[in-house]
Amino acid sequence: MLIKRKPDLTYADVTPKGFYMGRRNFLLGALATYGAVAAYRRLPNWFSGKAKGSVPVPIQGVRKWPGSTTEPITPIEKTTHYNNFYEFGDQKSDPSRNARNFVVSPWTVSVEGECEKPRKFTIDELMHLAPLEERIYRHRCVEAWSLVVPWIGYSLSNVIKAVQPTSKARYVAFESYYNPVVMPWAAGTGIQFPYVEGLRLDEAMHPLALLCFGMYGETLPNQDGAPVRMVLPWKYGYKSVKSIVKIRFVKNQPPTTWNNYAPNEYGFYSNVNPDVDTVPWDQRYEMRLGPGLGLFNAKIPTRLFNGYNEVASLYAGMNLRKYY
Repeated sequence: MLIKRKPDLTYADVTPKGFYMGRRNFLLGALATYGAVAAYRRLPNWFSGKAKGSVPVPIQGVRKWPGSTTEPITPIEKTTHYNNFYEFGDQKSDPSRNARNFVVSPWTVSVEGECEKPRKFTIDELMHLAPLEERIYRHRCVEAWSLVVPWIGYSLSNVIKAVQPTSKARYVAFESYYNPVVMPWAAGTGIQFPYVEGLRLDEAMHPLALLCFGMYGETLPNQDGAPVRMVLPWKYGYKSVKSIVKIRFVKNQPPTTWNNYAPNEYGFYSNVNPDVDTVPWDQRYEMRLGPGLGLFNAKIPTRLFNGYNEVASLYAGMNLRKYY
């Protein structure tokens, strides 16, 4: 098996952290439970007490990826409490608060479109499709902040090869989960849902394109895109679509959420580029999320492709200002 666990253990069947944390977490858990019970009465039938998997749990048997950066890792408290996840609100502190009762098991990802073997994966099937690796990636956000995270997953190319795209497939489109009852905060953000993203097929096949199931040794927290997301370290963070429910192979360039919202600011490719600013962000420098009470460390220069020069050949001959 790719993840060492008891044969009958699934993504959903794990002891929640609240059972072995201290008195403080027990009290916090009690408050969260009260909120979940109150919310349950207003939600559709699928959101039931039988569903589990909303609490991050350890992932065993993960191998280390030799290409990881050696830069200091961002503290998990910052990574999990300073997020962009507009389905749960447009302020950085909103997702950690509003996503706490989001149910991520059972979960299915449909892989379809221009491929020979379309199929629907359960989250356990998807997690076991290829060996899981811990990859420590730099991650750059368009708002000029950055972080270093130990993500857990495998190259998306494993899924692509399994379903065998046809010769008509030139792009890969992604779609996030969306339910306005579960995510009422999305209505006030000004963008359209469900959240959609896309890549050229050769970008999606690149080994750095990570289908991600965890971080910091555990499954993904809700606010960071549970139970499965993309991580594209050479692109701005909004390209790394969260809580994926659909992957589709298509002939033409698919629409993407932020490009639809403001095409003059957010390009389809969205490669990290210090020479292309986005209103109102100067992209020449970035602020690294760091430890302690202060939010940011000192400015550091932004690097083309976020320093991942191994992807440069994907864009040979392209005008990287025009095709941002």
